[in-house]
Amino acid sequence: MKRGFSALILIVVLLVGVAWLSAGGRADPAAGERQTLSAALGPAPRARNLKIDYALVDRRIAALMQRDDMVGLAVAIVENGRPTFVKGYGRVSAESDERVTPHTVFRWASVSKGVASSLVARLVVSGRLDFVHSAAYYGSSLKLDRHGEEQATLIDILSHRLGLPKNAYDGRLEGGIEPAVIRASLGDIPALCPPGSCHSYQNSAYDSVSEIVANATGRSYADEVRARLFAPLGMTSASIGRAGLIGAKSWARPHRGQKPIEVVDAYYRIPAAAGVNSNIADMARWMVAQMGGAPDVLSPAMLNVIHEARVATPRPFGSNGFGRALSNAGYGLGWRSFDFRGHRLVGHGGAVSGYRSEIVFDPKAKAGVVLMWNSNAGRPFRLPGEIMDSFYGEAFTDMLELDDDKPNAADRPVPRSET
Repeated sequence: MKRGFSALILIVVLLVGVAWLSAGGRADPAAGERQTLSAALGPAPRARNLKIDYALVDRRIAALMQRDDMVGLAVAIVENGRPTFVKGYGRVSAESDERVTPHTVFRWASVSKGVASSLVARLVVSGRLDFVHSAAYYGSSLKLDRHGEEQATLIDILSHRLGLPKNAYDGRLEGGIEPAVIRASLGDIPALCPPGSCHSYQNSAYDSVSEIVANATGRSYADEVRARLFAPLGMTSASIGRAGLIGAKSWARPHRGQKPIEVVDAYYRIPAAAGVNSNIADMARWMVAQMGGAPDVLSPAMLNVIHEARVATPRPFGSNGFGRALSNAGYGLGWRSFDFRGHRLVGHGGAVSGYRSEIVFDPKAKAGVVLMWNSNAGRPFRLPGEIMDSFYGEAFTDMLELDDDKPNAADRPVPRSET
């Protein structure tokens, strides 16, 4: 009996080995994670329809993770509107052996701004809000020079067209001043332009949205986001606030270089601007929804409204190879857009102390990349350029410059314009 059982086991092992060799002897670097995510989003595209060289992507990220400024990173890629690569790299802490997985929770930082605009779009459709009403109409604490709060509409807030200097009073927020007090004091700053006429990136002023939502619905901003976005999209790991991060079973600790640092609470106090956490699998769900994959939650009409560029901006993502390949940059409602190799992309970056994040996608082709990492490193912001080049069939360009260890301005911490 034992001899027969052993022979059966041997046959099974041989059959598995033959199947592996017939597939080219190569293991899929993210097969298990992709299968888990696909169970929620639907069947993944067939392998023969995929365009991206995932083995190359895996090697490039593995090489990136060897840098001294990297600790952990999670990445997800979508093709044809479905996840095709979902994987974690490195560790949740430089002082721990726990590995980053697709279930490890990170901070979204300013990628959260697209959540605010998506929620507002849903509330506009339901009749609870109107894009053209002013901050004053909705009882926001926001004050602007020359009573600009009476002219500044929800569209102006969401597109950073308030006439304020860039990142107005972020230092006060980081110093512990309450956001409502900061917003009330913004009226003391001389306007750069009338509301609606120029772009200047904001955080505390942008978070006027959280007050406006609460005033219009009678519920907190966080409750509205959970009920109208996270729950219907199945984003079970997504949360707003510090407790949602540090309460997760697996969560990435923030770092400066290889040194763990404290989780800074300042930007959690402006949830519409920078308050979201989730694992990479749920961030991929979010990107699929932004591509039109959840029309019952975010209709094509809503997406067109929030993604449409309403004001020209400087080119994002720095002076590296990816940044230089971008043109016609603009800002919509909580979303950036730009041209890359003749394709229109939508995206946003995020940065708070010890965390970085990025989302870049082609809404027409339904392909894109999301990634989050737990250090102040700037180089991973370039990765989507290499991945989208692979998707478009472009010749490989070394945008990560992994063989070049010379100091580069693009590797400095991202300025507050992306917090």
